[in-house]
Amino acid sequence: MFKSLAASLGLLSATVFAAPALAGNGAVLQIFVSKAEQTLTVYDGDQVIATSKVSTGKAGHTTPSGVFSILEKRKYHESNLYSNAPMPWMQRITWSGVALHESNSVPNYPASHGCVRLPRAFAKQLFSMTERGAHVIITDQPVAPVWLEHANLFTPRVPVEAGQLLSDAELRPSTLDASLKSVEVAMADVLPKAGAEAKVVLEEEPPLRILITRRGQREMLIDAQTLLGELGFDAGIPDGHVGKATVSAVNGFKRWKGLDTKGELFTAEFLGELFKSAGKGEPPLGQIMVRQKFTPLFEAPVTIANPQIALGTHFIEAVDVDRYGSKAKWRAVTLENHLSNATTKRLGITTPADDTSVYNAAAALDRITIPAHIRHRIETLMSEGTSLTISDTGLGPETGAGTDFITITHRAPKA
Repeated sequence: MFKSLAASLGLLSATVFAAPALAGNGAVLQIFVSKAEQTLTVYDGDQVIATSKVSTGKAGHTTPSGVFSILEKRKYHESNLYSNAPMPWMQRITWSGVALHESNSVPNYPASHGCVRLPRAFAKQLFSMTERGAHVIITDQPVAPVWLEHANLFTPRVPVEAGQLLSDAELRPSTLDASLKSVEVAMADVLPKAGAEAKVVLEEEPPLRILITRRGQREMLIDAQTLLGELGFDAGIPDGHVGKATVSAVNGFKRWKGLDTKGELFTAEFLGELFKSAGKGEPPLGQIMVRQKFTPLFEAPVTIANPQIALGTHFIEAVDVDRYGSKAKWRAVTLENHLSNATTKRLGITTPADDTSVYNAAAALDRITIPAHIRHRIETLMSEGTSLTISDTGLGPETGAGTDFITITHRAPKA
């Protein structure tokens, strides 16, 4: 894989692209679609390398907004939903049917059934530039990525610590017992000469997809089941499902602590007392989830300061990743994402993050604490194109098997 040479290509406009061989690594290109302007813009870092008109979903078939990635590519495809309509140069971004594709009808207004229609020549050239996993960000008003530096962002690291390699060892006598003759320890490999340097060669990992969000009921339930078991209450296997054993264990713990066993099973009072009894402090309110190649890798709790304030929705991606030099550059974009009253009440949010100039990516990172061992694991795996999404609403219905983290956003209702 090779990096984009946008700086040497200059800015390209309309539907004109550089030759695919120079377009670079599709995993680090970002595609932005503005529904308000009916335009598509391709960024390499902060450089615009291509633009085009598009046609998004019409009323009743609105194209969803949010953070997506290319899940599937086909040179020719026919719609399963709309009378086998042809969709050449199709690049799918949801398994429910939303894609970028060529169309003979690309007016300057929303006209599709939810897909993003592209002019013929542009659709073909965009197809040649991208790879599966490349990000597509769809918004109402146009947005652009900016460079971001923050102490809480990940720093790529070599997984082998210094001092683990022996580069100057020599074959030497070794006595196992004073009464025995000296023996020599033979080694299969020829050792390098004294003073030689040992170098670590790393295979390029597929980019990580990271999501930091508020913990849901599933994560809280797994915590509760685990801690109840540690305290001697048989809650069954910590699987996030409420069964008879879990109900019995919760009520047993509540009776032990003098808590009311009627009404809601998992209350804030119960969780607080459970964590306190297990010596775990306050219940964590955040969760970090990691995927790679469209497959879940691992997840862990994180801490969110001032949880009553919304985090907002932010997409941050790493480029120029140098694992040997422990360096990376990050570009970020903050997306409008209005939360309904029902959602803010469910999440315990009293201050929304509707003002994106105040509640930006740096402000969200300021409030997040990631466990050291989780940070270390991510940093030894991260590579070019590793991305981080921060969102209050977490996993949506479009995130599932064979996807990256798909984050759906919503604009504020008109006054």
